[in-house]
Amino acid sequence: MTEIISSIVLPPPFPDHTQLPEEDGNFVKNFQEHPQSLILTDSIGPVLQRLHPDGQYCIGQDCGIYWRETEPPEKGAEAPDWFYVPHVPPRLGGVIRRSYVLWREFLAPRIALEFASGDGSEERDKTPLSVAEDGTVTKPGKFWVYEQIMRIPYYGIYEVSKGVLEVYHFVDGFYEKMTPNSRGHYPITTMGVELGLWEGTYQNQTMVWLRWWDLEGNLLLTGQETAEIERMKRLKLVEKLRSLTPDQLAALGIAPNELE
Repeated sequence: MTEIISSIVLPPPFPDHTQLPEEDGNFVKNFQEHPQSLILTDSIGPVLQRLHPDGQYCIGQDCGIYWRETEPPEKGAEAPDWFYVPHVPPRLGGVIRRSYVLWREFLAPRIALEFASGDGSEERDKTPLSVAEDGTVTKPGKFWVYEQIMRIPYYGIYEVSKGVLEVYHFVDGFYEKMTPNSRGHYPITTMGVELGLWEGTYQNQTMVWLRWWDLEGNLLLTGQETAEIERMKRLKLVEKLRSLTPDQLAALGIAPNELE
């Protein structure tokens, strides 16, 4: 019996994020993708910190989500342009994440966003995974993988060239296309935010951006925007104080030279 047990060859353990490729050699599709990811991450930070005071969450930007073992390995991954996963550590064993491996952590992202450079057909591809009798594997489409395998609750497709946003919500095993609210936004209630489009300038580019609002319709600001608002408030306060007489300033405990 011992000889039989010792002769059994066990399959190797499923690889983790340190053993899987962190990129597949593709270039980022356009110069807008990087700042688009930054504006989303920067402005949502305070919200996620309130939701996760323990710091247990991570954000991926064009990072691989491994859902199936393949050869080569990267064929078993999808890389959303932006995604958020709650209740997972930002690092694993003190090591920076190289990818997100579903068979190691089991938790799907709460939301995945794709910035479509083309007409969005790749992002809407519902082709299912199939294997022919000769072993030929049909590559599944992104939409199908996110819906049927990862079951990501919210999936957004932003067609950059058209300035058009579609958001899907996972309901009863399938994605349902959401209808925007009266503000033209899509409520992501489990995150306490709305997703929508905003026209303005960011990172030296003036265009339509994908952005967050709170559920009352207030735009979630980036750190730079918040700092600029505070600067303007200080300037207005200084101007108001300069209109006061020296006696009025003294009553406030302010010396005139402090306003220079």
